[in-house]
Amino acid sequence: MSVEDGGVPGLGHPRQARWTLMLLLSTAMYGAHAPLLALCHVDGRVPFRPSSAVLLTELTKLLLCAFSLLVGWQAWPQQTPPWRQAAPFALSALLYGASNNLVIYLQRYMDPSTYQVLSNLKIGSTALFYCLCLRHRLSVRQGLALLLLMAAGACYAAGGLQDPGNTLPGPPSAAAAGPMPLHISPLGLLLLILYCLISGLSSVYTELLMKRQRLPLALQNLFLYTFGVLLNLGLHAGGGPGPGLLEGFSGWAALVVLSQALNGLLMSAVMKHGSSITRLFVVSCSLVVNAVLSAALLQLQLTAAFFLATLLIGLAVRLYYGSR
Repeated sequence: MSVEDGGVPGLGHPRQARWTLMLLLSTAMYGAHAPLLALCHVDGRVPFRPSSAVLLTELTKLLLCAFSLLVGWQAWPQQTPPWRQAAPFALSALLYGASNNLVIYLQRYMDPSTYQVLSNLKIGSTALFYCLCLRHRLSVRQGLALLLLMAAGACYAAGGLQDPGNTLPGPPSAAAAGPMPLHISPLGLLLLILYCLISGLSSVYTELLMKRQRLPLALQNLFLYTFGVLLNLGLHAGGGPGPGLLEGFSGWAALVVLSQALNGLLMSAVMKHGSSITRLFVVSCSLVVNAVLSAALLQLQLTAAFFLATLLIGLAVRLYYGSR
C-alpha cells in the first residue's frame, strides 16, 4: 500500500500497527465531537462562544507542538530553518479559517438537513484537487469508492439518527427545534460550492506543503498553528460583545477542546505520511462512531439509513484499499 493510498510503505509491523492505531484514534475523536458538544448544552444551547472553543483548540495545538520540540520528542533541524518556510502556512490557516466560518454563514441560507447532505460534495472537490495538485490519478475503482463515500454521507445525514419522540426525517437537533422545510437559496448554493472547493483545496494544499518541506512535522505544525491562533484571535476579538473566553466552559467543553487539538495533530501526521484521501475515509468512518455514541449517550435511535450508510462505507473502503 503506497503513501497515496493511505499506507506507509517499507515500515515494519510495529510501526504499521501504530499507524493503524493512530487512524482508529482519529476516527474515534472525529466521531465523538458532536456527542460531546451535545453534552455541553445548557438549556438546549451551547453556553460558550464557538469562537472561544476554536481559538483554545488552536492554542492547545500550538502549545503541544512547542512542547514536543522543547523536550526532544521530535528533533529540531541541525541548521536553523529559514523562517520564510513558515510563510506558506499562512495560506493554509487562511483557507481553514475561511472554511470554518463559511459553515456558520451557510446555515442562514439553507436548512441543516440540506447542508448535511450537500456538504458531502467536498469529498469530490478534495479528490479533484488531489489529482490536479499532487498529480495522482485515481483508478475507476477508487473513483467509485469515493462516490460511495459521498452517498454514505448523504444517506446518514438524511436520516441516520432519529429522536424516539420525533418522526420527522433529518438531524434530531433540527427536528427538536420544530419542523423546518427543506430549502436552499441561490446564494446559499453558491456559498456551498465555494465551501466545498475551499475545504478540498485547504486539505490538499496543506498535504502538498508538508510533504515538500524537509522539516519535522512538529515544526511545520508550529508554523501552521501560529498563524491559526493569530487568525482566530482576530476573529474572536472582532466577533462583537459576548461571553468571555472561558465563560460557560465545563469539563465536557474542555474535553471537546483537548480531543479536537489531539485530533488535529493526528490529522497533520496523516497529511504528512498518508494523504488527503486517507483523511476523507477517516471522517466518513467517524460517522459510525458518531451514531453509536449518540445512541448510547443521547438516547437517539439508529435507523435503516445508518446501516445502509455503514454498508456503503465498508464497500468504499474495500474498493479503495482492497486488492486490485
